[in-house]
Amino acid sequence: MPTQLDLSHDDRSREHFRPKCEDCFGLCCVALPFAASADFAINKDGGTPCPNLQLDFRCGIHQKLRQKGFKGCTVYECFGAGQKVSQVTFNGKDWRQHPHSAKEMFAVFPIIQQLHEMLWYLTEALSLQATESIHADLRETIEQTEKLTLLPSDKLKELDVPAHRAEVNTLLLKTSELVRAGSQPKQKKGRHADLIGAKLKKANLKGANLRGAYLIAADLREADLRNADFIGADLRDANLSGADLTGSIFLTQAQINAAKGDASTQLPPLLSHPAHWAAE
Repeated sequence: MPTQLDLSHDDRSREHFRPKCEDCFGLCCVALPFAASADFAINKDGGTPCPNLQLDFRCGIHQKLRQKGFKGCTVYECFGAGQKVSQVTFNGKDWRQHPHSAKEMFAVFPIIQQLHEMLWYLTEALSLQATESIHADLRETIEQTEKLTLLPSDKLKELDVPAHRAEVNTLLLKTSELVRAGSQPKQKKGRHADLIGAKLKKANLKGANLRGAYLIAADLREADLRNADFIGADLRDANLSGADLTGSIFLTQAQINAAKGDASTQLPPLLSHPAHWAAE
């Protein structure tokens, strides 16, 4: 298990990238489109408020999203982009009272979301002792990315996000190599592996490279997933009951929310068991 450093002296905490819906103008409920499917009960165009969004920018069915057919909402993660765009980029001026800024606000939101996602991964990488040799590079890249998030909206729209992501990914790949060094899973799985519905109960996947893997509905009960790299992995309906994911890297709450599990599933410290696991 990769040891985490004590960053109590450092303000670079991943808590900074957790959503604070009370400080957001319901941007994910307006800016983003979705289509009627197993994840959403209706069709909605981007820039159109969801009918469940209330005047106070809160969701009217937040406690019943899954029962009402909006499972997709429960697995979305903005990494704190909502409050950044609402309170920093647009200085607390909401799109209802300032409709002239709505289009710009909705366009900027997914850009900040991507930058904050990169910051989440970079900050996690910086917290690991295994990455000590690249801490200086990680800090520099974090600072560069943070500066980008503070650009005015017109400059944000001009950003070449894929190019910046490519630079960030170089460090994330190095982090993965350093964390997984010495771990040799008995069942080797490569990047972007197609493991949809795979039978991997009790599999030894310690230190596995599961970047971008399709693990939809995979049976991972009691699997050893310690030190595995989960960046971009699709865990929708994957069964993680009894699995050990301690020390795994680049795993997000959204991925866990999309999966199935139980009280015996062991997660990294900053992630929690979703409420729906107890009900399933």
